[in-house]
Amino acid sequence: MRSGIQNKGRFSQVSGTFRDGFLINAVLLASAVLLFAVSHPNPLFPKGVAAAGWVAYIPVFLLVRRCSLPASIFWGAVYGYAAYNLFGYWLAVFHPLAGIIVGTLELFWFALLFFLLKLISRLMPRFAYIPQTLLWVGFEYLRTLGFAGYPYGFIAYSQWQVIPLIQIAGLAGAWAVSAVALFPQAVLGHALPALSGSLTGNRAHGARNGGLLAAASALKRFPKPLFPLIPYLVILAAVLVYGFAVPHDFSAETQTKVALIQHNTDPWKGGLAEYRENFRVLARLSDEALRESPDIDLVVWSETAFVPRIYWHQTYRDDPDSYALVKDLLEYLAAKPVPFLIGNDDARRELQPNGQWERVDYNAAILFRKAEIVNQYRKLHLVPFTEYFPYEKQFPLIYQWLLAADTHFWEPGKEATVFEIAGGSSGRLLKFSTPICFEDSFADLSRAFTQNGAELIVNISNDAWSGSLSAQYQHLSMAVFRAVENRRALVRSTASGQTCVVMPDGAVLSESAPFAENYLTARAPLMAGTTLYTALGDFFPALCLAFALIALVFAAVTRNKRQEI
Repeated sequence: MRSGIQNKGRFSQVSGTFRDGFLINAVLLASAVLLFAVSHPNPLFPKGVAAAGWVAYIPVFLLVRRCSLPASIFWGAVYGYAAYNLFGYWLAVFHPLAGIIVGTLELFWFALLFFLLKLISRLMPRFAYIPQTLLWVGFEYLRTLGFAGYPYGFIAYSQWQVIPLIQIAGLAGAWAVSAVALFPQAVLGHALPALSGSLTGNRAHGARNGGLLAAASALKRFPKPLFPLIPYLVILAAVLVYGFAVPHDFSAETQTKVALIQHNTDPWKGGLAEYRENFRVLARLSDEALRESPDIDLVVWSETAFVPRIYWHQTYRDDPDSYALVKDLLEYLAAKPVPFLIGNDDARRELQPNGQWERVDYNAAILFRKAEIVNQYRKLHLVPFTEYFPYEKQFPLIYQWLLAADTHFWEPGKEATVFEIAGGSSGRLLKFSTPICFEDSFADLSRAFTQNGAELIVNISNDAWSGSLSAQYQHLSMAVFRAVENRRALVRSTASGQTCVVMPDGAVLSESAPFAENYLTARAPLMAGTTLYTALGDFFPALCLAFALIALVFAAVTRNKRQEI
């Protein structure tokens, strides 16, 4: 009887410990998810709260430190799915499957990340915060690669308005900003569990000795895990000094003047009548901009702003109604004195491997002078699953599932095009490139454009489908870094926002009001030269990842040798 009571007591104690531990972990997880969402643009704070980005990951490191190695997989999976569905709530509007797909991908990514973070904590308990920081930076980089690359929600992007801080992106990319914001959080997550006990000991010791002796004793007993913050603060000060020292005045640079047209419509909604009305609005806003500023060098319409396939209907004329609208557009352009850059479906007949000529569609930016096509850029990095799925043969059920969900597939382009316009108000050759929509969230693409000679980046986007200011500001927060990384001005012409000019230092100027018909005429500097990031690319996250994995393997090997001895 007594044995049974003792067993019941032990069971209750274990059960209570598990319950309390689980609840604490759940609170840490919920705190991390909420702080992550708040740090980036969100419905409560449209531009995000940069300060939250400096504490959002402390609960993550505390959770990793507390949980077991197997449990780290569970907590990582929950964090990835919850954080990215809260952060990207607008994805459900983009496509019925988008939220599920992104949430599932992040579930697996963060399950792996949390497992490796915990493994580092076990194998290198004294200095875990160093390889953990390196691993996280490398992990952010890995998530941009391949077919399913998704660069949203990186730590750096929460700091998009802190102009002095983000200047180091010109040296080592956005990843360097992530490292600066992440390292102190890793240190605190490592140190906080021991901090309260250390401070308690300091107070007791001070009560016995009193006065200056107590202060000296407290300094000696200052928690050693916090010591890395001292050299870190020196590095942070150097980063900020550099950020203030780099040029922020570009008035002496050669300028070009552009008109960015925001027609406040999701162009894909409706049919031919809606497409004609969109054209009417685009033409009216363009005319107003040209009347106001006759010295405009380029008029820019957003991604697929004009839906009927211009080249296709002009060439094949298989749909008289669509051709009539294309003809009206070409007549309009023929009467204009300046070039127009227009987002459109560039459809062509191309010979296929099966020997058949078939229509191929490209999401494109097409440059017109008068009614003639000067050149076109075809989107290189299409949105996975919703614009592009190259695995029809391998996964036919998924392919059919996507088609049934009203997916519009495109063919990826092959060239990082640089457009050229002679003359203009600047009196010099205007060389620019046009990442389309979420392409400006991928650092390597804007870098490729710059390496090819682009002196200005012109983004055309359609985020109107989201109906979300959060989505539009999240997009802008990433675009800002493309300007800083390559020291190029970036102008954005969007369907509904955020239409604006981003200076080479990342400062956002002349922003148009979102969700309104509007046009923005603005001057942007034409920049030459090469930053360290443009020259070397993503060397920093690659090194971070390599060092983290080497440290992990070295710690595992040395631990096994110690156990053998």
